[in-house]
Amino acid sequence: MAETAIQVDHVSKVYRLYSKPRDRIKEVFSPTRRLYSREHYALRDVSFSVYRGETIGIIGTNGAGKSTILKIITGVLNPTKGNVVVNGRISALLELGAGFNMEYTGIENIYLNGTMIGFSRKEIDGKLADILAFADIGDFVYQPVKTYSSGMFVRLAFAVAINIDPEILIVDEALSVGDAFFQVKCYHKFEEFKKQGKTIVFVSHDLSSIQRYCDRVILLDQGRKYAEGTPKDMIDRYKQVMAGQDVPESGDAASGTDVKGDRILSDGRLWRERMEENPECSSYGNGAATILDYCVMDQKGRITNVLSAGEDYTVRIKVQFHQNISEPVFALTLRDKQGTDICGTNTMFEDFDTGEVGDGDVRVISFTQRMNLKGGEYLLCLGCTGFKDGGFEVFHRLYDVCLIRVSSGKNTVGFFDMQTRIDYSGRGARDE
Repeated sequence: MAETAIQVDHVSKVYRLYSKPRDRIKEVFSPTRRLYSREHYALRDVSFSVYRGETIGIIGTNGAGKSTILKIITGVLNPTKGNVVVNGRISALLELGAGFNMEYTGIENIYLNGTMIGFSRKEIDGKLADILAFADIGDFVYQPVKTYSSGMFVRLAFAVAINIDPEILIVDEALSVGDAFFQVKCYHKFEEFKKQGKTIVFVSHDLSSIQRYCDRVILLDQGRKYAEGTPKDMIDRYKQVMAGQDVPESGDAASGTDVKGDRILSDGRLWRERMEENPECSSYGNGAATILDYCVMDQKGRITNVLSAGEDYTVRIKVQFHQNISEPVFALTLRDKQGTDICGTNTMFEDFDTGEVGDGDVRVISFTQRMNLKGGEYLLCLGCTGFKDGGFEVFHRLYDVCLIRVSSGKNTVGFFDMQTRIDYSGRGARDE
């Protein structure tokens, strides 16, 4: 039987929330012991085991309790109920640089953090060269940390945390720090740890990394352990959690979506209410049409913000018209987080006849495509445009309406997986 590295046993974490700061004082000095607070469970009765040599992923929506459970495992927080047992020396990549003294130099902070972790000065001396090489900030290491740029700061903090040779590595959204080249170093170090058989607990919204590196995944939702299983199965369940749909495998009929697209969901909600929308979405147009609703669906017909690379997905848009228009153009675009358009199409490019529409008419258009983007996060833009009196007009556009997360178990360069096929043949001396 595999040796247990971390045992989380019925752990709960409760915070008391107060409507006003003075309510804390009133509660303390209340002669009747009246409560002026309410309980908030960041975690509720969570149990799981992590075995030595495993890489475990923890996923969930914002507020699910992911960071809280990591802080309890590392001893930053104490549980309200339950116990955690850790067998091995931990290095935690939680809040990088949290223990740094801004007045100290980089070198002084390396020794300060090493001492806090439990190393002697001699042991830190032995690791210093590796730390400096990994951070690669040159002579700035002899300057006070307060003079560092944010990039230099996280590089040094990461280098200190990653080079202490831990038995257990705890990672919370810390692999994508610094510039692109430093991120490559971070992932190489992570892979090196995995090959060495170290125990890793990994929290990330990057589902491609979860799928690529993890042996097992734990899905948290609203402070509870929702499910546990293989990365693929848990990412699939995560889609359902995000959309509020814990449904069987039967697809459209079970999910409550209407494949004809001529009505809202059976529970009365709009499609977009099941999406993770951008509250700061940019909207503009001349008012000749309004995008009433939209959604993204995976190939099983479930509304979701999470898509799997290599699978079909559908973007559905519902538009109401306020004028008579001939051949309206419906469009979608996917952009990166810096705002660069990556790919897109519209009904005119696709040579699709949308016909005539009149004032008050509602139309639903569905674009079904193969998801060939590499794993990562992208923004969806929607539009309805057209030509009137020989001129191009924007009826309604929505920029960056929602975030789409693409999960992939494959590394590629750039934005797209080119579906490469490789043929490798030849003869060597020993084949002759």
